[in-house]
Amino acid sequence: MLGGLPSASVPCWLAAAMMVSLSFTVAPGAGAAGGPPYPSGTVDVPPGGDLQAALNQALPGDIIRLAAGATYTGPYTLPVKTGSAYITIRTDASDAALPPPRTRVNPSHFPLLARVVAPYGSVFASASGAHHYRFLGLELAPTPGTFLYNVVLLGNGAETAVADLPHDIVFDRCYIHGDPVAGSRRGIALNGRNITVVDSRISDLKEVGADSQALAGWGGAGPFTIVNNYLEGAGENVLFGGADANIPGLLPTDIVVRHNHVYKPLRWRVSDPSFEGTHWSVKNLFELKVGRQVVVEGNVFEQNWVDAQVGTAILFTVRNQDGGSPWSQIDHVTFRDNIVRHAGDGFNVLGYDNNYASRQTNNITISNNLLYDLNVSWGGWGAFALVLNGTNRVTLDHNTVLQGGHVLIGDGPTPNTGFTFTNNISPHNEYGVFGSGRASGNDSLDAYWPGAVFRRNVIPGAPAAYYPTDNFYPARMADVGFTDLAGADYHLASGSPYKGAGSDGKDIGADIDAVESATCGAINGTYCTSSGPSEPSSLPVLLPILLVVVAVVLILCALFLARRRRRRTGGA
Repeated sequence: MLGGLPSASVPCWLAAAMMVSLSFTVAPGAGAAGGPPYPSGTVDVPPGGDLQAALNQALPGDIIRLAAGATYTGPYTLPVKTGSAYITIRTDASDAALPPPRTRVNPSHFPLLARVVAPYGSVFASASGAHHYRFLGLELAPTPGTFLYNVVLLGNGAETAVADLPHDIVFDRCYIHGDPVAGSRRGIALNGRNITVVDSRISDLKEVGADSQALAGWGGAGPFTIVNNYLEGAGENVLFGGADANIPGLLPTDIVVRHNHVYKPLRWRVSDPSFEGTHWSVKNLFELKVGRQVVVEGNVFEQNWVDAQVGTAILFTVRNQDGGSPWSQIDHVTFRDNIVRHAGDGFNVLGYDNNYASRQTNNITISNNLLYDLNVSWGGWGAFALVLNGTNRVTLDHNTVLQGGHVLIGDGPTPNTGFTFTNNISPHNEYGVFGSGRASGNDSLDAYWPGAVFRRNVIPGAPAAYYPTDNFYPARMADVGFTDLAGADYHLASGSPYKGAGSDGKDIGADIDAVESATCGAINGTYCTSSGPSEPSSLPVLLPILLVVVAVVLILCALFLARRRRRRTGGA
């Protein structure tokens, strides 16, 4: 090459081909299976080896490999490093042996995992400000018979500055659990920034007389990415909040919870024949006490019953937990394309903390979800939603709900403003839309949801005279025209009078195809071909770049050859 131009000894077509070939060459240090970069440094820690020493000595970009099937006993601390390349702690089982990305680890994979345990403290805890660690193919647990408060502790919530938070930490295809007999309080404490939990199994988080969670964060800034996991916790399977942050004004922000199976096993239920014999404290499946910019989509939430709480599955209940964080707020939450089933109630949305000062809950959108078997046999009121004490701009739109009790429950001294209830299917049952001390229907709407937009809903069994016009009040659920109500096919049949009858011209109720697509494979931890986009290919992005590169090379070649010809003929 001369001055960046192809040599005359290299034909232009060959130079262009070389550029194309180089464009497809994997850059040095690129990781396998779409993971973080994998530069050359690899440290093998044999069974019985010093994992802490390996962590202390590792350089950014190094890989620490642990023997599959071996047990390493901590606790261990993640030290602070410089640089932004990930240190990967992983099993030495090959990538080909592990489940591929977008496939959840399951018991068949457990022999491939390296096991890291602790008899006290946490299996892994982060030093202040530790960052860029990735865990791949590990089992993290207490030693047998041990109760741990946090199997993994990322930040302790006592940090007073965002810079002190751990950040850029990934758990990928890991099995994290409490002791099957003793339990543990928490799988991962998420008090950090840019924390990802993906394709993992987190189970047996349970405690007697106290809340326990698969995942919980209260002092972290976010983002948090929780995708394609099995999440099992007795208290709240997933919780943000529950203690005051020590960083002034901090709210967990940019939370994504997608394609997870969020589940409580019936062996924890005292009244179930499979009850395992220890009465763990059971509360709900998902709770925000604080949070901003949250998207919850494509998950399956199931099995929640009355115990330490009343059996409501999903809570958006703002709490300034101990009175030290008056900035606490829930703001801009989207809950869509989920399945919620086998619970006492669907949702509880609270506008203001009724114990300490808080900011107002704002902008909650609950849309295109399928909820069924919400029933007092699980606890609570068997209600679709409780909307309480001064919420602002809560929208429930295009949901299909089969509940045994109320449609809506209102309570609290402060009315809810900006409320929208549109295009939903939900049976009236005995009380329908009901607020404390008021009559069902318009009387409760005027008192607890003044100025509400309430239209194009199908509420079988409701007395039409007591409700707003521009809704539909058939006598029975059978009159809705589901494809197969008894067979749990909740599509609207072609002859249903509510097809295309929504305020937006769509079918009333949830788009069941969209719900099924988003949740397809959420229980077994795989992605169906219709369940969201595949992992993005670089080829569509590279092709335009390659065409530009080839064009530039050809133009430069042409200019170079033209110049040579002019020189040979004596031109300027």
